[in-house]
Amino acid sequence: MQNLVLFTSKDRDTLLKARKGESKFGEHVQLIPKLINIYDDIVNLDVDYVIFGISEDIGVYANYGKTGTYKAWEVAINFLLNIQKNDFTKAERVLILGHLDYTTERKELTGSDASKKKNIKKARKFVEVIDKDVSHLVSSIVKAGKIPIVVGGGHNNAYGNIKGLALAKNDKVNVVNFDAHTDFRPEEGRHSGNGFSYAYAEGFLKNYFIFGLHENYTSEKLFTTLRKVKDIRYNTFEAIKVRREQKFSSEMEAALNHVSEKPFGIEIDCDAIANIPSSAMSPSGFSVTQARRFVHNLAKHPNASYIHICEAAPTKETKTKVGKLLSYLITDFIRANGN
Repeated sequence: MQNLVLFTSKDRDTLLKARKGESKFGEHVQLIPKLINIYDDIVNLDVDYVIFGISEDIGVYANYGKTGTYKAWEVAINFLLNIQKNDFTKAERVLILGHLDYTTERKELTGSDASKKKNIKKARKFVEVIDKDVSHLVSSIVKAGKIPIVVGGGHNNAYGNIKGLALAKNDKVNVVNFDAHTDFRPEEGRHSGNGFSYAYAEGFLKNYFIFGLHENYTSEKLFTTLRKVKDIRYNTFEAIKVRREQKFSSEMEAALNHVSEKPFGIEIDCDAIANIPSSAMSPSGFSVTQARRFVHNLAKHPNASYIHICEAAPTKETKTKVGKLLSYLITDFIRANGN
């Protein structure tokens, strides 16, 4: 794949911070020295999980959003490699594949005026290229009998994840989305706000559950759409955590009941977590521990088929906070999914 950059032993050794008497996660993960064909190269590997990153914020730009999500993969892999290897973290069951890189495309957009239609149109065409890469990669990993763990980029990449899983299973699939937003906006050209609506319209997505919508940032038009589509269920953050009309635990169960009859993906948008640097950061949201509980509870089900952690936009000052968050969510998924 043209845009796939393999993660090498040199990359790993550069990032590892060895410490006497300790064994780090990165010392025990598997790597591919040379890529010929993704499926053929991983199908016989004795691993359960394939981790890859998406270094892009083009979908966010195409949605008039705050860019910076391309930095999440670099931060995540740095922290993940340096956590402790022990019986809980299962490092030997993990392949670090690498990341999809779109530096050239980003440079074409950097500094351009997002208010101009021609720039938005160009960005949305770039997103279509990213879609093809992500769907091919996810489909190949799932066909090979492994579980994708996808880190970084904008929420536009939900489309590629869903399509890839559906193509591998040769059937529609389900998704639960831990998010402050629906990302079910009109099909006006691909961007980070319509990955799920495109996947649904094109027949890859069946049941869709949105967990923790923010009422202040969901239009009445979108609420009307959600009520009309029989395959969609949702709850709101305010109903759960402000008015306490619903319980977090029972709503997790409702979400699982809606999606678990088929293979399903778990989408985690960092916008939904309070005070996490992201494309739409909010002071109000679920806690990190609640996000971790959500991943744990959903990933335990045998039909949980991938996780995608997106929209984090770390800065130099916040890379530790974001890196630790992403590494926690990745390992929570691995622990729960493998039981």
